[in-house]
Amino acid sequence: MQDISGDQGVLKDVIREGAGELVTPDASVLVKYSGYLEHMDKPFDSNCFRKTPRLMKLGVDITLWGMELGLLSMRRGELARFLFKPTYAYGTLGCPPLIPPNTTVLFEIELLDFLDSAESDKFCALSAEQQDQFPLQKVLKVAATEREFGNYLFRQNRFYDAKVRYKRALLLLRRRSAPPEEQHLVEAAKLLVLLNLSFTYLKLEQPTRALHYGEQALIIDQKNAKALFRCGQACLLMTEYQKARDFLVRAQKEQPFNHDINNELKKLASYYRDYTDKEKEMCHRMFAFCDNGPTVGEK
Repeated sequence: MQDISGDQGVLKDVIREGAGELVTPDASVLVKYSGYLEHMDKPFDSNCFRKTPRLMKLGVDITLWGMELGLLSMRRGELARFLFKPTYAYGTLGCPPLIPPNTTVLFEIELLDFLDSAESDKFCALSAEQQDQFPLQKVLKVAATEREFGNYLFRQNRFYDAKVRYKRALLLLRRRSAPPEEQHLVEAAKLLVLLNLSFTYLKLEQPTRALHYGEQALIIDQKNAKALFRCGQACLLMTEYQKARDFLVRAQKEQPFNHDINNELKKLASYYRDYTDKEKEMCHRMFAFCDNGPTVGEK
């Protein structure tokens, strides 16, 4: 086994190689892990039973020194087995009643992904003037990191927190000027964030805001099927059926065989039928009342 710590305190055996860069010291990691004691088949600690693992920040959410050192040696997609000596695990006292004193533990860790927010946080704390001193690629990288965090939070159904991250990314992109030959890079990045915001506001049941960001996306790409679809969904929730139909028909024109778009058009037709039926019923009742009600001068 590979000696990670340099004193045999953290030993590593790679089960499956990963790819890309090593985990950075200030990263937030998405991992699956299970911890075992010697001669035990069942883990004393594991998050593998959770449907969606929690994003954990190094130095904050991870308390085992050995696990942090181990993660810093890993790449995305890597699966490894580690032995942590007591100094790098639960120390001389252990963690009663599960972990006896001076216990060496085995952890199996799979690194699903990691995001480095330290660079992003530092950059966002700068003034607009200070940010302008950095090259465009730096701004695009930070905005992409913010969007990735938003995507992770969205998958966790934490829509309000996702919205905050997406708005941070959009603010960075909107206040950054770029030379004409690079403006398309900014617009492409903005388009992705605007689509994310439109979808997030639909999840937050705020269709007016969803429509706003969808229409902003259409300014960048007027034929974008996702933007047209989001606008159609928003208008349907707002019971603006004609506008919903216009957006959805345009989306269908761009992607005729898109299952979601076609289903939304069917839903619109059903809702509109119900709406017109209720309108007819209301009108019928109003006229029936007029026909059967008292005439002028009657007592």
